[in-house]
Amino acid sequence: MKRALTAIIFAFAIIIAAYLLGHAIINRNKADGTITVTGLGKADFTSDLIVWDGSFSKESVDLQQAYSDLERDKEIITAYLNSKGINDKELVFNAINSNKNTRSKYSEDGRFIGEEFLGYVLSQSITIESNDVEKVETVSREITELLNQGVQLYSSPPRYYYTKLADLKIEMISKATEDARIRAEKIAENSDSRLGDLLNANMGVFQITGQNSNEEYSWGGTYNTSSKEKTASITMKLTYDIK
Repeated sequence: MKRALTAIIFAFAIIIAAYLLGHAIINRNKADGTITVTGLGKADFTSDLIVWDGSFSKESVDLQQAYSDLERDKEIITAYLNSKGINDKELVFNAINSNKNTRSKYSEDGRFIGEEFLGYVLSQSITIESNDVEKVETVSREITELLNQGVQLYSSPPRYYYTKLADLKIEMISKATEDARIRAEKIAENSDSRLGDLLNANMGVFQITGQNSNEEYSWGGTYNTSSKEKTASITMKLTYDIK
C-alpha cells in the first residue's frame, strides 16, 4: 500500500513538472512571437503666418531730443508700412529702450580715469505679424526705401509658422501608424504568420524642416522657422503579437 502511494505521488509530480515545463515553453515562444516596426508619416506644406522684426534708434546728448527724433522716425515708419498695405493690427511697436553711451578715458600713462558721456541712445523694436505672407515678404525686401526719408531700420529675416499645426500632427500620426502596420503585415506574411493584437505604440518626435534642406533631425525635435516651404514628419513604433 505504501509502495503504491509512493508511485502515485511520483507520477503526479511528473505530470505537474511536465505541465510547468510546457507552460514555460509556451510563454517563451509567445514572448518571441512579436514584431516591432517603425513607420514614417511625412507631408509638405506652406507656412500661413509670417513674423518680421525690425528696430530703429536715435542718439543725442539731450534726452528729450532723442525721444523727439525717435518719435519722428516712428511716424515715418508707420506711414511707410501703411502705404505698403500693413495695417495697424499687424504692426506692434514695443517698449523703448534707453541707454547712456559712454567712452572710457585714460591718462597719458594709461591709467583709467573715468567715463566720458557721449549721449543717450534710444531704440525701439517693431514686430509685424500677418497671414498675408507674400505681402510682408515684399515689404521686408523693400524696407531700405526708408533711407530716402532719413530713417535707418534694421530688420531680421522673416520667420514662418503654420497655424494648423495641431491638425497636421494628427494627420502625420495617422500616416505613420498606417505605414508601420503595412510594414508589420508584410513581415508577418513573409514569415508565414499573421498579425495579432497591437501590444505597444510609441510616438517619435515631431520634426519640421525646410523643404530641400540638409537640416538634421534633433532628439528634441526640429522646428524650422526660416523657410516658408516646410516638411513635417513623425515616426510611430508599433509592436504586434504574431500568430
